[in-house]
Amino acid sequence: MGRRKVEMKRIEDKSSRQVTFSKRRSGLIKKARELSVLCDVEIALVIFSSRGRLYEFSSADSLAKIIERYWSHYEQATVAAKDVNKALLSYTELLHMVQSQLEEPAIEKLSVMDLVKLEKELDTALSETRARKVQLMMESVMSLKEKVADMEKKNEDNSNEVVIEFNNIPHRLDPHLPQQQTLSLLQ
Repeated sequence: MGRRKVEMKRIEDKSSRQVTFSKRRSGLIKKARELSVLCDVEIALVIFSSRGRLYEFSSADSLAKIIERYWSHYEQATVAAKDVNKALLSYTELLHMVQSQLEEPAIEKLSVMDLVKLEKELDTALSETRARKVQLMMESVMSLKEKVADMEKKNEDNSNEVVIEFNNIPHRLDPHLPQQQTLSLLQ
């Protein structure tokens, strides 16, 4: 008797679904073990059942080491893709996307990875917003410092002009000055 092609849809019968899950989980773990031995690779497999039960397999000493290695790789890839993503999503679009995903009635269906991803996107947007705010404040401070320096220079120039003008004005305190001026006009 040959195998028939299985239609990829949810199995409605609860006991059949549980049996299929158990058999396929065992087969998946067996394939992961074979792949790690044959190809000398590190494999971490984490499975959560519909009831929330955790099943895990690790070809290395520790699942935690593989996951830690994954996160460091993921963070590096995220940093590299950050510039590309910056052009694709504006902060408002990101906030609308997060808000719509959190307000959906199916929020319970979001996986831990989806929630972690949303959290990282929010953290990234928040840190970029703060950095932009600091940059704008620094630019504003520099602009104000330049304005103050310009005003001080203008003030110094104006005070020098006042001194020059004052020196060019004939002094009214000299009693012979009007007589000298009159004589110079008569000549």
